[in-house]
Amino acid sequence: MAKEEFLNAGYTVVGADDNENKLLSFLKENYPSVIRDTEINIEELKTVLGLPIDEKVNGYGLNFVGRNFARAKYAQKTEKELRFNTTLSKAIDTTQNLVLKGDNLESLKILKNHYSGLIKCIYIDPPYNTSNDEFVYPDKFDKEEAEVLGLANLSESDFERMDFSFKTKKSHNGWLAFIYPRLLLARDLLNKDGVIFISIDDNEQANLKLLCDDIFGEENFVASINIKANPRGRQSDSNVATLHDYLLCYGKNQDFVELNGIPLTEEDIEEFDQFDEDGKAWRELGLRQRGSASLRTDRPDMFFPIYVNPQDFSVSLEETGSHSVPVIPKKSTGVEGRWMWGIDKVKRDNSRIYARLIKRRNEFDIFIKDYLERNDEIRTKKPKSIWIEKDVNTEAGGKLVKSLFESSVFSYPKPIGLIKRIISLSTNSNETILDFFAGSGTTGHAVMQLNAEDEGNRKFILCQIDEPIDPVKKKEAYNFCVANHLPPVISSITVERLKRAGEKIAIEIEEENIKAGMFEEHKKQVPDIGYKVFDSVEAPKLKVDEKGQISITENEIDSLSRIYNMIFTVGLDEPTQVPETVVENCIYKIGNHYYITNSEKINSDDYSNAIKNGKVFIDGWTASLNGTLQNYKEDVKIVF
Repeated sequence: MAKEEFLNAGYTVVGADDNENKLLSFLKENYPSVIRDTEINIEELKTVLGLPIDEKVNGYGLNFVGRNFARAKYAQKTEKELRFNTTLSKAIDTTQNLVLKGDNLESLKILKNHYSGLIKCIYIDPPYNTSNDEFVYPDKFDKEEAEVLGLANLSESDFERMDFSFKTKKSHNGWLAFIYPRLLLARDLLNKDGVIFISIDDNEQANLKLLCDDIFGEENFVASINIKANPRGRQSDSNVATLHDYLLCYGKNQDFVELNGIPLTEEDIEEFDQFDEDGKAWRELGLRQRGSASLRTDRPDMFFPIYVNPQDFSVSLEETGSHSVPVIPKKSTGVEGRWMWGIDKVKRDNSRIYARLIKRRNEFDIFIKDYLERNDEIRTKKPKSIWIEKDVNTEAGGKLVKSLFESSVFSYPKPIGLIKRIISLSTNSNETILDFFAGSGTTGHAVMQLNAEDEGNRKFILCQIDEPIDPVKKKEAYNFCVANHLPPVISSITVERLKRAGEKIAIEIEEENIKAGMFEEHKKQVPDIGYKVFDSVEAPKLKVDEKGQISITENEIDSLSRIYNMIFTVGLDEPTQVPETVVENCIYKIGNHYYITNSEKINSDDYSNAIKNGKVFIDGWTASLNGTLQNYKEDVKIVF
């Protein structure tokens, strides 16, 4: 049935594409002067926002050919849906991991219904190597697409520029228009303390930084990390052999971002070279905040005097009796400073604070004992902005993939050590990690490996387009797929790596348990090494013939896939859950949510039982306005 027919009949329709622009509606309702003749009056908007309107004042930001096109593609409703691939999936009854095969722009839109604001960490390694001539992603930027997106006033020269920009990866405009809508969707999916890490090289690093400033807000920039990706340097480079790539990190909201520390090295531990009487190791750290002259005014509550007892170098916040400073120091009334601790913490941890006379300045300064062990807490340190360890370079990634496949099936895969470090920094042991340029599947492998090491329950969502594997340029990968009866596309490598990596992890844990001779209750558990795989397919569409007759273009999709599409669209239930069968091929439920497809095959009692026990959602593509359904109009929602 058509959505309009259900709407006209008085049903509530989920997924009805009303194309409401909430920002435009807000402006019309609250600031009608901003909208003039269906266009925005920029000067009026600046006035409302309190911004300068002098024409001589230029804005700052990144502009590129196709920006509006890309923005419109972000807002465009997807015309894809998912088909559950039970053949490629593994442990479907228990796994909480997802693999979505297909264009990631469409996959991200499908994920958004449920996962908006729920993803803690996103890692992506987007295509940025300009040696290839074309994108494999099917983004369209032409006149026909402009009409679909509702874009007007584009000249022939505009289209000529876009035509060039979007047909070659050698154009910065084309690359930016390609990545822009995907990053907008990524921001929607992050939770308030979530972070995104993006691998990039010199070709697009500067542009990507400006684009991310625009999308995430420059105030939410966390770090630009240099990765020693190539231990010997790229000898094919002219003049300078490049050793590094970049890893840009942005938060959804910097106020809530708190990255975890990294473990101390043996060299770090050697710094704790002083000991209390009870043998506790510590190192000396200055309490004074060093930096610019503005330190006194930026946090006035952190600027206060600390008074020193010159007999035992103990400190106090009050100048009383023996705690006043005698003749030796110049600052006889106390030591003033902008401290790294506030007054409350100074009071609470006073036993860790002491003074030391700085002879060359003839004055006291304040220090703290930084203990190696603190109440059984595992000490960590802040990650640095340059990563040079062997486990983060591309060579390590290639060796691991070759050992899994016994063949070089993937060029320059990201090393598992790099992704494990990113995940360890940004998540706890029970969160979801998304990678929508999954490639060889390193992120999924890293999640499973970390869970095996610390018995965590992290989940992964991977998106990978079915990019054809060139039988000549990528002969080993192509031959591998053919030999293993897999479609010769990159996503086949993605899923096969997850399968092989998971099996290897399970074997290693079982061998470790046997070797240790542990009792059953103490044995290490195999983590979630399964995954549900979904293929992206064309959603049904309404077609109107020359006589005005409406028909539906149906796809070959099974009933369970129709149910999963409803779960994704409605967004109330976690899509990794297994729906319970109520009526085979018709009614399934998760909790008290009932999902119905092929509704013409069920009777009135089936409807009434579902409605009596929970909320009911009906697949609009397989439903019809029959008498039985009409009786329950007020109690069901139609899903498209």
